[in-house]
Amino acid sequence: MGLVELTEAYPWDQLAPYAQRAGEHRGGLVDLSIGTPVDATPPALQSVLTAAANAPGYPTAHGSAQLRGAIADWFARTRGVPEVDPEAVLPTIGSKEIVALLPSLLGLGPGDAVVVPSTAYPTYAVGARLAGADVIATDDVEQWAGNPAVALVWVNSPSNPTGQVREVAQLRAVVEAARDLGAIVASDECYAALAWHEPWLTSPVPSVLDPRVAGGSHTGLLAAYSLSKQSNLAGYRAAFLAGDGELVARLLLMRRHIGMMLPAPVQAVMLAAISDDDHVQQQRERYRARREALLPALEQAGFVVDHSEAGLYLWARPAASAPLAGGDCWSTLAHLADRGVLVGPGIFYGEQGAGHVRIALTATDSDIAAAVERLSAG
Repeated sequence: MGLVELTEAYPWDQLAPYAQRAGEHRGGLVDLSIGTPVDATPPALQSVLTAAANAPGYPTAHGSAQLRGAIADWFARTRGVPEVDPEAVLPTIGSKEIVALLPSLLGLGPGDAVVVPSTAYPTYAVGARLAGADVIATDDVEQWAGNPAVALVWVNSPSNPTGQVREVAQLRAVVEAARDLGAIVASDECYAALAWHEPWLTSPVPSVLDPRVAGGSHTGLLAAYSLSKQSNLAGYRAAFLAGDGELVARLLLMRRHIGMMLPAPVQAVMLAAISDDDHVQQQRERYRARREALLPALEQAGFVVDHSEAGLYLWARPAASAPLAGGDCWSTLAHLADRGVLVGPGIFYGEQGAGHVRIALTATDSDIAAAVERLSAG
């Protein structure tokens, strides 16, 4: 039954007329709709790929021991998670594939329920439907606590699209309620290196594996992370899972059976990237500068930016006093397209996003400057 729903048109195809409209602007299209990195993959990482290009044999689905150890060290060094077992680390072919396939790989199906955030990347729900499971879209633990059908709970912090960060107490409440049911908590943490507000400028964005959240045990917990954003490696599909060793072993077995393994040259690049924090900080500064240019321009143009304390997006809506107030995301999309700026409609992320648009920071400095000029012109 889920497969019937998945034959519907891909949501982003609906942007085509707005992209055409924005492209008719005399200065051309500025595309702030998609969060794909535009800055170069660091040259040092490109060199690692070249050096590792001779890879005639099959890589292991579990990844090299060296890579898994470096990921465990990264959790301790940057995420406040000191005790990740390298055996409980699993490289994945990007993070989107694990979001889409995790319910199926775990053997979920009819009669099971998957909890997803109320405003979220649609692939969480797609993955549940693909497995034949039901979807519960909510941010309120009380809406699913005690429900025996719940088998998997997705958390996304920092959130795509809202940029909201879940605090330790909020994550702990999710974990405790899930453990009472014997359910698994999977936390998508792909934007954790891109925090813009305190306290996360001076302490890590909390992970579901944080001892304060997990209570000293990773049982029933999985954290997903990607190097696409922090290292400009979206084209490499470089990501990983970590957490419960037994769950990782189950997933590894399934992935061995179906041949889902990360190419050896990409594993070599991941090892270099996860071991070097300097290039991450450099990229973070690029995004910070773009954010600091775009945010005040949006506010001066009559928009309110909600949350957005981390990540690569500004979650914006018309201010109550603005001419667009009360309109939906499509009217905002059209308004900005007339100024040559394409953004993402909030309705793609759930009904609660219908009044917002998602504006990406993943554009060149010149495109961000052009967007600021067009917003300032009214």
